[in-house]
Parts: sequence; structure tokens; C-alpha cells
Amino acid sequence: MTTFVVDRSERGKLALTGAEAKDFLHGQVTNDILRLEPGQGLYAAFLTNKGKMLGDLRVFDLGDELLIDCERVALQGLFNLLHRTKLGRDVELHKRTLQMALFSVIGPDAPPLVGVGEHTCARVQLGNATVVAARTDLGVDVFCWAEDRAAVRAALDFPDGDEAAAEIARVESGRPRYGVDLDDSVIPQEAGLNERAVSFTKGCYVGQETVARLYYRGKPNRRLLGVKLEEPAEPGTELRLGEKVVGKLGSVVVSPEHGPIGLALVRREASPGDTVQAAGTSALIVEVPFAR
Repeated sequence: MTTFVVDRSERGKLALTGAEAKDFLHGQVTNDILRLEPGQGLYAAFLTNKGKMLGDLRVFDLGDELLIDCERVALQGLFNLLHRTKLGRDVELHKRTLQMALFSVIGPDAPPLVGVGEHTCARVQLGNATVVAARTDLGVDVFCWAEDRAAVRAALDFPDGDEAAAEIARVESGRPRYGVDLDDSVIPQEAGLNERAVSFTKGCYVGQETVARLYYRGKPNRRLLGVKLEEPAEPGTELRLGEKVVGKLGSVVVSPEHGPIGLALVRREASPGDTVQAAGTSALIVEVPFAR
């Protein structure tokens, strides 16, 4: 893979400051915010009372603040939740979506601005500006103030990519995206997010009861799997095993290595190795990430 840069400044960005910031956010999301130390980050979700996903987010502990990044489609819901529940707490909520730019450097040659573990983060100097660098599974993300955007981009000595190229890398790695593969009908376990996004040892949070019950006592009716298509198909296309609808396509891309592929939440009736029909074309159900 050639390393490239994608401008993702449109993503939702917030920050929390104040003495109770960690404790406050800990009670709102699925992962263990209290375990974070400066320079660390994590991935989490925020849920309805019934354990369904309202969005996902990354949280980076910068010492003096928690920087939060999320899909733009989930931003308003997250802002409303935090704004509504912070009353009476020593917490300040700051808007950063327009105030900060975000560049994703994707590929094996992404600069070593920060440690190797995913979500490791730090303030560093780049292009004569102070930026926040955060390690991702595919490279490194660089957050900077909007006024430093041009200088920071110039300091990233890699060609421009586009969101389509970034989506291919994401789908190949088997990572679902909220608003495309995930919505408010999905419980984290169905999307294979328990290991990444959910702590089962932390205190209470909204939706915990459903998530814990499914984890300890139940088995989800569907799970996130890959789909290898004979021909490209549209997101939302139903997947049929015989006469039964067993899922629908979420993300769909054409991979240079794998051809047309996608992600789907597939019911238990279908398993990896099964061939399904997708709007007139055949598709093979596979585990994710896609084999390299």
C-alpha cells in the first residue's frame, strides 16, 4: 500500500476539561475512561437504555483535556448527551469540529509521531504548529487548529488520497463504520466490538444491563462478517440464503487485491463459507479482516 493523506476535518470533535471530566465521561460510554493515563486513548460507544448504539467515539487523554473524535452523523447526539448530563459536574464541554482540522495518514510509512499502540496520543510539533498525533490501526491521525491546517498538511510529505481509498483500507481491515454499517438498531456485540469498545469490569453506564446480559447469558442473532461479491452491489442490498434474508450490505468497495467486497451484519443462519445472493449476483460470506 502506498502511504497517503486524507483530509477528514469534517469529523465530529469535542473536548472535555475540568476536575471531573474522566469520571463524568466514564459514566456515559461503554469503555473504561478512568484507566486512561495522559498519552493513552481508547475506543467506545454510547448507547440507548436498551443497549443500542447511538454512536461510537475515540477518546484521547492529553493530560489537561479529553479530546473526543466521532463520526459527524453521531456528533449532535453525543453533544446533546454530554451537555444534558454534565449539569452539576465540574466539567466543561468544548466544540472543536470547526475549530480543529484532522488529517489521516494511512499506510506503512506513516510518520512515527507517536508510540506504536493504537490510540496512543501526544502533542507534538509539526509544520511549526502544535498538533495532536494519535496512532490508528492503519497509520496516524493528526489533529491541528484550523488556522494551522495548510502548514500542517505541507509538513506531511505524502500524496493526497481520498475517502474512497481510505474506505478500501478500512473495509479490508474489517472495521465497521457508524452510519454505514452500524446504526441505532445494533448492539456492540453484534458488530464484534466488545473487545475494542466495551469494559465488563467498570461501573454503570447507560445501556449496560442489556450489553452485559447478552455477553454473559445470550448469543447475538447476527454478527459482522465480510462479503466477497462476484459483482459490485449497492449498500443496503439484501443478502439471501435460499429464500431467507440473512442480512444486508453495509460498506461496499472494490479492493485492488480482493475485488468487490463489503461488510454486513449477518444472521446466525448464514456462516463463513456460505454463498448468498445479493441482487442477482453471488457472494461468499467470510470472516474479517479479509485475508491478505
